[in-house]
Amino acid sequence: MTKDIGVGLISVGWMGKVHSRAYQAIPVIYPELGIKPKLVIAADTAQDRVDYAIETLGYESGTLDYKEVLNHPDVDVVSICAPNFLHAEIGIAAAKAGKAFWIEKPVGRSAQETEAVEAAAMEARVVTSIGFNYRHVPAVEYAKTLVSSGELGEITNIRGTFFADYSADPKGALSWRFIRSLAGSGVLGDLMGHLADLMHYVVGPIEQVVSLSKTVHTERPELPMGTGTHFAVIEDGVMKPVENEDIGSMLVRFAPSAQGAGAIGTLEASRVSVGPRAAYNFEIYGTKGSVKWDFERMNELQVATGRQGPHVGYTRVLANSYFGDFEKFQPGAGTGMGYDDLKVVEAKKFLSAYVGNESINSNIHDAVASARVVQAAEKSAETGAWQTVIHPDSTTAAKSS
Repeated sequence: MTKDIGVGLISVGWMGKVHSRAYQAIPVIYPELGIKPKLVIAADTAQDRVDYAIETLGYESGTLDYKEVLNHPDVDVVSICAPNFLHAEIGIAAAKAGKAFWIEKPVGRSAQETEAVEAAAMEARVVTSIGFNYRHVPAVEYAKTLVSSGELGEITNIRGTFFADYSADPKGALSWRFIRSLAGSGVLGDLMGHLADLMHYVVGPIEQVVSLSKTVHTERPELPMGTGTHFAVIEDGVMKPVENEDIGSMLVRFAPSAQGAGAIGTLEASRVSVGPRAAYNFEIYGTKGSVKWDFERMNELQVATGRQGPHVGYTRVLANSYFGDFEKFQPGAGTGMGYDDLKVVEAKKFLSAYVGNESINSNIHDAVASARVVQAAEKSAETGAWQTVIHPDSTTAAKSS
């Protein structure tokens, strides 16, 4: 028997469209769940986007006031895809309205804002899911299996880099992402938050960090709110100061786990790299083997196991039916999945948890854990001292069994 789930959307931008397509794909990709999302109402501050949500995406109705989404009696779950500075406000409001919500990261501009959303969600006992999409890459899921099974031995060290070029041009627009009151931190919250969560999920909780950060382009041409995107380049614009960091680098210590006494590693993130487009990578090294993954080649995993013999070294393995949910999307290795598919997996985990199945989705506690790493990195960059990270209970981080 198929269960209808009423969906409300807040913000009909690029990510709102991705969420909508993900919901629509659920009955096709995961028919065994018996779930049919019903697109009920979408909210945006621009009427043309509201119209698009109804006429193109297929929502039954639309509004300029997001509170109407939260108060709609037919809405069971809400996707929160608004700009970062609105996440905490809307997340708390969704919890108070008793709505399960799927929210993009960072959930708050600070660890404190994220914790406030966590407190509201816990009080209301609503299901939450966070847009940590890189977790759902089938190759990443397989790397997690190799770590947790002990096939790589004791995990000794990791290296993670999230390098992008979306702000490499010094004439790139000063969008809200560069203003501290609107975005909070810069690349630490934007990309390092993703990387920290990915390492929590695959390796285990990060318990200590020491960090450096740098702002490369200290001024950018102003972009009026609501126009263009953070990819826009402006010639001869009015220059205004950049208020947060372009590059962040950390040394990290992981908590002890079933895979060893606690790995060490380096995590780096940049939004101004020239060359990498979306080079989001990790390398995980153990006493018996290692793995490497790169988002720009997301359907591949480099695997090395064993120390002797004619095939010592890395083998390039294409994603296949042993890798996460790969076979739900493609019939065999060599035909790759894409970014949008990761959000379909994310939607499936969210809705599956909502209907009472196993909760394997990322949750608000994971968002707090990531935000605390980012906050510790910011404080360490200011003081030069090591910072300890305390993780909340009920995260989905890899832990000792």
